[in-house]
Amino acid sequence: MSQQGYVATPPYSQAQSGMGGYPAGFGSAPSQPLYGHYGGQPQSFPVPPTGVALKVVRPSLVIAVGPPPAPISQALPTSHLAQQPFHSAPPPAMGHPPLGSPCTGPQSHRMPSPQSPPAGQPMGGPPSMGGMGRPYPGPPPPGAGGFQQFGPGAEGQPGYPQQPQGTVVTMCALISRDCPVFLPNAGRQSLTPVLFGTGQFGGQMAGPGMAGPGMAGPGMAGPGMAGPGMAGPFQGGAAQMAGPPQKKLDPDSIPSTTQVIEDDQAKRGGQVYATNVRGQVPPLVTTNFTVQDQGNASPRYMRCTTYSFPCTADLAKQCQVPLATIIKPFATVPKNETPLYVVNHGEAGPIRCNRCKAYMCPYMQFIDGGRRFQCGFCSCVNEVPAFYFQHLDHMGRRVDFYERPELSLGSYEFVATLDYCKNNKSASPPAYIFMIDVSYANVKSGLVRLICEELKTLLDNLPREEGAESSTVKVGFVTYNKILHFYNVKSALAQPQMMVVSDMAEMFVPLLDGFLVNFQESCSVINNLLDQIPDMFADTNESETVFAPVIQAGVEALKAAECSGKLFIFHSSIPTAEAPGKLKNRDDKKLINTEKEKTLFQPQKGLYEQLSKDCVAQGCSVDLFLFPSQYVDMATMGDVSTHTGGTVHKYSNFQVQTLDGEHFLSDLRKDVRKAIGFDAIMRVRTSTGFRATDFFGAVHMNNTTDVEMAAVDCDKAVTVEFKHDDTLSEETGALMQCALLYTTISGQRRLRIHNLSLNCSSQLSELYKSCETDALINFFAKSAYRAMLNQPLKTVREILVNQTAHMLACYRKNCASPSAASQLILPDAMKVFPIYMNSLMKTGPLVGSAELSTDDRAHQRLSVMAMGVEETQLLLYPRLVPLHNMDVASDVLPAPVRCSEERLTDAGMFLLENGHSLFLWLGQACTPELVQSIFNVPSLAHISLPVLDNPQSKKLRSMIEALLDQRPKSMKLLIVRQKDRSEMLFRQHLVEDKGLHGGASYMDFLCYVHREIRNLLT
Repeated sequence: MSQQGYVATPPYSQAQSGMGGYPAGFGSAPSQPLYGHYGGQPQSFPVPPTGVALKVVRPSLVIAVGPPPAPISQALPTSHLAQQPFHSAPPPAMGHPPLGSPCTGPQSHRMPSPQSPPAGQPMGGPPSMGGMGRPYPGPPPPGAGGFQQFGPGAEGQPGYPQQPQGTVVTMCALISRDCPVFLPNAGRQSLTPVLFGTGQFGGQMAGPGMAGPGMAGPGMAGPGMAGPGMAGPFQGGAAQMAGPPQKKLDPDSIPSTTQVIEDDQAKRGGQVYATNVRGQVPPLVTTNFTVQDQGNASPRYMRCTTYSFPCTADLAKQCQVPLATIIKPFATVPKNETPLYVVNHGEAGPIRCNRCKAYMCPYMQFIDGGRRFQCGFCSCVNEVPAFYFQHLDHMGRRVDFYERPELSLGSYEFVATLDYCKNNKSASPPAYIFMIDVSYANVKSGLVRLICEELKTLLDNLPREEGAESSTVKVGFVTYNKILHFYNVKSALAQPQMMVVSDMAEMFVPLLDGFLVNFQESCSVINNLLDQIPDMFADTNESETVFAPVIQAGVEALKAAECSGKLFIFHSSIPTAEAPGKLKNRDDKKLINTEKEKTLFQPQKGLYEQLSKDCVAQGCSVDLFLFPSQYVDMATMGDVSTHTGGTVHKYSNFQVQTLDGEHFLSDLRKDVRKAIGFDAIMRVRTSTGFRATDFFGAVHMNNTTDVEMAAVDCDKAVTVEFKHDDTLSEETGALMQCALLYTTISGQRRLRIHNLSLNCSSQLSELYKSCETDALINFFAKSAYRAMLNQPLKTVREILVNQTAHMLACYRKNCASPSAASQLILPDAMKVFPIYMNSLMKTGPLVGSAELSTDDRAHQRLSVMAMGVEETQLLLYPRLVPLHNMDVASDVLPAPVRCSEERLTDAGMFLLENGHSLFLWLGQACTPELVQSIFNVPSLAHISLPVLDNPQSKKLRSMIEALLDQRPKSMKLLIVRQKDRSEMLFRQHLVEDKGLHGGASYMDFLCYVHREIRNLLT
């Protein structure tokens, strides 16, 4: 049986490469490979011929849902097939239906010649099927600890999707509005050129050097496309506009992210997701569901780009879908889910495989009456220690299977022994050191006073172990400008004592006893100090600051106390004082859109690199709160935080009296209170046949296997890429185990284990069916943001577009029913992948625009590197919620609408959020009643959001509070009126529209990708 995915039909044929105002970032295929990473062996795809205009279907609007089109009997001539870049599909596995149509020969699944289906032929696809089929009855597979798995089922067996699911929508009026589109007249061969409107991919992105075939120089003049005014053979007069009138494509007929999210919530929301099935695809990150751990880690901890790995490296290379897992080892779990169990084997410590060192888990198979176990990862047979022995039941399972978390659950913790501690000594509880920049700007703005006032109450809420009366975290205080001031706050003192270190070249901590103290014991001395600091520096004129010595001082203090910990640094300007780590302004807008643009994002080497290593070695994480009024070299200043599991917060042009103050304090409170582990080291083990090869995140790598993190909190995620080193077996699947060794907030050394089992298949259709778009885009965002440090942005964008085209072309070639070349066919699980990819390419870091601040671009790059799947999903497709017609009596949020200007209404009020920015947009024609009830003013002239006692105001504020509570970072609410200058900030988040700083609209990007796919397949 063949399979049909999502079909969309644009009306152009293979236009010239780089034509139509697309920057060269969307040009011909790069010479680099596209298999999930940048660089490597050249691709086997031929470069498409340029300058060829082929026949296309007459534009029309057809949306048909039904059975897939019957295969076109006329297959491509043999000579054509020999040149095709994709190999034909592998032979079907036992029990699986062949990929071609059942009634045709072996050629039926090859691509047909580019022509329309015969008249009257139905368009459509199989009815939608549930996410993953039900597990089969029957005995569990060996070594899987009793988990059920998917396998071939009888034809039509309930719960087994016989063909990958898909929707079929034919879109024939998808017009790329800026290039000559040739439209054939019915029944004739003659072609009439028609030119549509202005450039869509142009904008700021078209810089020097972006010319391509058919796209000369900066003015984009080229064959058939003259200079800026596009004078030439295609002038837009009435006489030239011959041909059939164009219907504008209804945007509702192309895949919608909001619809996909809504459908998944309707189908799987509110349900219990049990993890006892190998390779099942979890609900989307946006869906509300409850996880029941039955042997595989919760998707809150681990999500994969696909839950069915290809059996061979060749298949993986052919489809180009990256094989990766996004691991969030400390993810927050809802209150209605069980927290992790802690297993304590006493002095014996955790039980492991002797050969590969994997920890005891549900994939270990007990044999020989329970006296030995076979490792599920490397197949080594190990003796069971006497204290751990238990008899087996009639199914070969241990009698205590359900009593031991490590045998029956996917995630759990072991108490570590002294062998797992540094120098075989027990770990100490961590310390938090608050380091405040007391230079002129910070004192005068009121920031220093704000921080000191907040710390008095905040230190009562330091993180503590579940059930503990008070926190064991120690605290210390430093202030600095050109010199450092350390404070002795020992409980025995009546007044705090200050000690000054002015030699920045040889940093040391002038006191040991009394610097790091227990807050409860020294509460009065600390409060005394916090009262004095703002007054002590009230008359300062010192505007220069140091930065690197501040971090060095923190590391030295933790080293002297023999503990790990976190530095909270509150800093305002680029460090220009004469001291190690002095930085100079290197912000050069002339480098944008050149080969050297990447240097703007590269941290300055040397001292800061060494500082990162020192911090990681000591388990010292750095949280940086920056309050710049101008350039601060974010790429360098944020580098230490990024490599130590810390967070960088940036508040440009900070003003204490405005909403900025609450925004900052909210972030600080979240940072101090969040769940966290220190001095962590993570290793990902896999079963034979594949291995972890690359790691992306706020981490440090000393070697190729150990991921080191000075700290890891509930918001940090590490993206791990896998590669084949042998063939995988469909029977045993692919197993992975993430082991994280860390120090708890109370100073106990523990191992946190997360296990996951995936399917393996020799059918590409299985891989595409179990893809997860949100995880894929997390991988692509991180790999692109890393690549931009070493490659021109133009190349990075090219790679992203080409990999998108490769993945979708492979699906079409090997998995979809033959259909007209004018149709764009998307796998059901990836039907909104293009919108996310297009949105990624329009993000600040990847858009070469001089209008964007270099620091803001660098900050976003650093933030995304540590993000989990939920955060990247929301960042790349913000939520746009209409408020003007909300039901104030309902607890349910209004349904979000598509992120496009077309959805805004003059009389409407919309809330937009992406996890970093929060906007309240007001249409010009908002009703006076709505304005009065929300803002307590009759008109939109001067507005802020007051606290009012009416249903509308209460509902809106409760919605905003709920959003702020869900997100890792606080967001400042920006109220935007329609047609105001500030509306530009809001509009750049409408990701389905053309980018303000360059980048295509969603529809144009689909056109472009479709053209690239056709180039690959011909």
